[in-house]
Amino acid sequence: MANANLLAILVAAAAGFLVGGLWYGPLFGKIWMAENGFTEEELKKANMLKIYGLTFAFSVLSAVFLGHLLAFFDTNMRATLMISAGIALGYIVPAIGTNYLFARKSGKLFAIDAGYWVVFYAAMGLVFVLLGT
Repeated sequence: MANANLLAILVAAAAGFLVGGLWYGPLFGKIWMAENGFTEEELKKANMLKIYGLTFAFSVLSAVFLGHLLAFFDTNMRATLMISAGIALGYIVPAIGTNYLFARKSGKLFAIDAGYWVVFYAAMGLVFVLLGT
């Protein structure tokens, strides 16, 4: 696996997960709920163990692949951050945008969700800068 740093992968996954907690909590949680038409009562009925567990597993998967990519190219700080945020800007944001256009979701919801992924990947990239790939 191109000598990817397991500790950095786990910390990067945790950093991305933490970004989600802040992003969809105190920063944009109420707007996100309104744009999706969710109520507090509906969210309380959800299986949060399943949602958070799978979300963290997906964060680990993302961190594994990002760590592997960065280790393969042996990047410097600037390149690591550019690649990390670039993955979100070049692949994830357009994919979300396409889905939201066809689902006729709001531009506000797109901005919240797309912004989250840019910050998610930037946070993971920063962890890889600090802890190494």
